[in-house]
Amino acid sequence: MNRVIITVVGKDTVGIIAKICTYLAEHGLNILDISQTIVQGFFNMMMIVDMSSLKEEDSFQAIAGDLEALGKDIGVVIKCQREEIFDSMHRL
Repeated sequence: MNRVIITVVGKDTVGIIAKICTYLAEHGLNILDISQTIVQGFFNMMMIVDMSSLKEEDSFQAIAGDLEALGKDIGVVIKCQREEIFDSMHRL
């Protein structure tokens, strides 16, 4: 499976989850797991997304860049990492 970790951090506003999930759905990407919290007005979300059904015209780099741009538009920071890189960085 081709999985990626998407993290979202920023000041909480209406529609953050909706806009990100809409983008993912439009590109045929499936959310496998999602966790989000709001602490003192700050939004934090982590998603595991299956990219094995990625449309041919899309690439990981394009999706990651689009999500980063979407984050800027909605006032949050969105990072997208391949699961194997994320695991390597956080291995004890």
